[in-house]
Amino acid sequence: MTITLTPGAATLAQLHDIWANGHAVLLDPSSHAGIAAAQALVTKAANGETAVYGVNTGFGKLASVKIAAKDVATLQRNLILSHCCGVGEALDEATTRLMMVLKLLSLGRGASGVAMTTVEVIQDMLGKGVTPVTPSQGSVGASGDLAPLAHMAAAMIGEGEATYEGTRMPAREALAKAGITPIVLGAKEGLALINGTQFSTACALVGLWGAWRNAATCVLTCALSTDAIMGSTAPLQDAIHTLRGHAGQIAVARAQRALMDGSQIRESHVDGDTRVQDPYCIRCQPQVTGAAMDLLHFAARTLEIEANAVTDNPLVLVDDDLIVSGGNFHAEPVGFAADQIAVAISEIGAIAQRRVALMVDPTLSFDLPPFLTPDPGLNSGLMIAEVTTAALMSENKHLANPCTTDSTPTSANQEDHVSMAAHAARRLLRMNANLNVILGVEAMCAAQGIEFRAPLQTSEPLKVAMAALRAEVPAIAEDRYMAPSIEAAAALVVSGRLSDAVDLPAYVKGQAV
Repeated sequence: MTITLTPGAATLAQLHDIWANGHAVLLDPSSHAGIAAAQALVTKAANGETAVYGVNTGFGKLASVKIAAKDVATLQRNLILSHCCGVGEALDEATTRLMMVLKLLSLGRGASGVAMTTVEVIQDMLGKGVTPVTPSQGSVGASGDLAPLAHMAAAMIGEGEATYEGTRMPAREALAKAGITPIVLGAKEGLALINGTQFSTACALVGLWGAWRNAATCVLTCALSTDAIMGSTAPLQDAIHTLRGHAGQIAVARAQRALMDGSQIRESHVDGDTRVQDPYCIRCQPQVTGAAMDLLHFAARTLEIEANAVTDNPLVLVDDDLIVSGGNFHAEPVGFAADQIAVAISEIGAIAQRRVALMVDPTLSFDLPPFLTPDPGLNSGLMIAEVTTAALMSENKHLANPCTTDSTPTSANQEDHVSMAAHAARRLLRMNANLNVILGVEAMCAAQGIEFRAPLQTSEPLKVAMAALRAEVPAIAEDRYMAPSIEAAAALVVSGRLSDAVDLPAYVKGQAV
């Protein structure tokens, strides 16, 4: 399937579809005239006598060095090769492809000055499955994601490495196998390809989508946990939350109340319960997870704007007949968005972990057996599964520290304030993986707790969710090798099969942007 994108108007839903399903991408033909007009202005500048940054000059601290017209192509090639300084594990193929799509959208705005043939090579690589091997470390998120994007551009000129049909090989070989001719970069084209925030934005978007899935799952696991400990649904009353007015809080309370509606366990202790209030991890779930969801929606809007932005330098202003240096490559908005997502992930995990601790503690769990095992003492049950969630929660708290405040000067102090957006975005993958486990273990504990309430039954929606869990993770009757069960529960969270087992509103699922 091929998806046609209109530069400046791509939606997060379209980008998620492309990322998740590996679709080919084409720019809407309406963008072609603007691309050509910008290239014509760059060609004119390259052949002129006036020094124009990035067109006929050196780069960064070397911007004062004028380059002869005959050396412009060599200048751009040298730029790409010298900037291929990425290190570390390669970015996964799906996120690399998303990065390429974002670069297409930026170039398609007609303010970068690249040739249409350069745009077509990116489109061909996406359509035919040639994916540049892109090291994940080396960007400080200003002057663009220079090193990662240089590895992408290198593959386009037949340098570096790429994957094709599942095999990693020299990029020139991959292009040849796919029937794609490497490009020769013209004036400004190399700079247009490596200046930009597309690496950071792609990683941040993937982090956002994982966080949304986890936030939705958290609403479900909290409903299960609340029934497991015979918690109250009184704090979920709509009037409480509408009086405050925050959209996320209102949505979470309504969703959780709907999930628990009809539970025999809940009805059994509506009257005569000696407990006055539940702990905050139960009672304040809408306030905490709802606030996290509001933060995710705010970050989503920032990233949607950035996905459609022109972020290279200099910019070609065709209507004004100007090529002007600016700073759109500075990824501060992306860094801020990623830092916000990180805080949301950390807090969702923090409150979920406290519910795990609540359920395994017989002094707090309202008569559930210690560590949720039918034979405590001989068996340890979910004792150490809870410890694992505590370890991962703590790790996420450390990882949630802001990255954007950690600027450091580079490039002989020409680039003296940077965003660290790449760091901010890349760490979201690890944080979401940790949260997957925390929520998977919470689901395991809650299901075990609800089963101890028999013959009382939970609600019909929660029964469906428990059935999805039990299809992969059997109940714990006596101690067993636990790692595979935790892995299976986390995989249910990652796949969305756990949250998809129940009906959740669009806002909770991150679809109401």
